[in-house]
This record gives sequence, C-alpha cells and structure tokens, in this order.
Amino acid sequence: MTCTVILTAAGTGTRLGHALPKALVPLDGTPLVAHAARRLAAAPSVDRLVVTAPAGYVDDVRRAVEAHLGRDIPVLVVPGGASRQESVARGLAAIDLEGVADDEVVLVHDAARSLAPADLVERVVAAVHAGHPGVIPVLPVTDTVKRVGPDEPDGAPVVATVPRGDLRRVQTPQGFRRDVLLAAHAAQSALAGDEATAATDDAALLEAAGHEVWAVAGDELAMKITTRRDLAVAAVLTEEGA
Repeated sequence: MTCTVILTAAGTGTRLGHALPKALVPLDGTPLVAHAARRLAAAPSVDRLVVTAPAGYVDDVRRAVEAHLGRDIPVLVVPGGASRQESVARGLAAIDLEGVADDEVVLVHDAARSLAPADLVERVVAAVHAGHPGVIPVLPVTDTVKRVGPDEPDGAPVVATVPRGDLRRVQTPQGFRRDVLLAAHAAQSALAGDEATAATDDAALLEAAGHEVWAVAGDELAMKITTRRDLAVAAVLTEEGA
C-alpha cells in the first residue's frame, strides 16, 4: 500500500498574532509548513504529499515546502476550505485525480504540529497496515479533569471529577485506509442541520460511521503550535535539536 499525507495548512492562525497565515509563520527561520513537510518526508513510508494552503497563498506554500523537503517525493498544493473538514475533503479529491487504489493509506496531519517526528508517522502507518481502518496517536491526560456547569458571572460550578485513567489527548498524523475515510466524509456531507456539525478530527467521522479507531503512542514533539507561547517552546526545541 502506498501512503499519501494530506497536510492541512489553510488555517489563519489568528491566535499567533502574526500577519502571515500560520503555515508561513517562521520557526527558526523556516515556515511552519516546511518544518512539517520535511519531517513527514523523512518517514520512509510516505510516498506523496498533498498540502492544503490558505486562499491566495498556494504558490507561497508550494515554494516553502519544495525548498525544504529534503527528499524527492511528489508534492501537490491545493487551496484549502473554510473549515479543516472541508480542507481534508479537498485533499481527498486531489488524491482521487491521481487514480490511486482504494486501500491506499492516507494520513491527515496538521501543519501546526510542525515537529512531529518521522518515527511517529511510521508508527501510525504500521498500525493501518496491520488492519486498523483508522489510527490516532495519543498521549495520557496528566491534569485533573472537571466537568462544570453553565457559566455564571463569577465562574462555573463543578459538576463532577472525570476519571482520567482512560482519557487521552489526540494528536496527528492520523492514519486511515483511503476508502474508509472517503466513505466517512461522504456520510458526514450527507447530513443536514445540527447533525452536520463539523467534526474536530477525521477519527470522529469514522467513529460516527461505526468504525473502530485504534490508538497508538503519541509523541510530545507533536505538540500543536497555536499561541505565541507554543511558538516560543517550539523554537527552544528546535534549538535543542528536536
């Protein structure tokens, strides 16, 4: 089975407080999307990249990725959508044009997780190869988790303490068999009204369609860069050779 990665990089990144879209914000002098693409390409299982770019920045993203890829694999950059889910759907449509097999492995990865290492990618791909139609990397929840009631002017009442033993924080890349992911997106697109609320990740679409999703060990380096503090932490990690 070949493996294509849909690298979602169409977000605005307003919480970073930068004039550029998040994908093009520099980390140690290199755009975030280029860091992500280079680490994905370092995984031997990855055969092709499809990158979803912000509207008006397709050429900028293409140049950034191609300049730092580090390995000669095909790269296709397409305009992303208004939501993450729509961007992934556009990436899947681009893969369709390549005429690939239904059982191809598709990874969906956020460019905001720019430091995700190659061995994490390989771990996810191996689990799909082992027969799991959907695979997610996860980390344990270490904080105490509370369920709270409706917000009030001075806060909110605690309703319950949630046992954290079986809770996990979900990362990307998430891996799927292509035909299963296509069917899950199609099922979601067919919904109407409240049922059509966008999922926060693609694994949720598989869950809604009745498929089992398999969890494998994540990696702290696959942190999501959302705020200026996250960017500063990522800068330290890159300086340390992460």
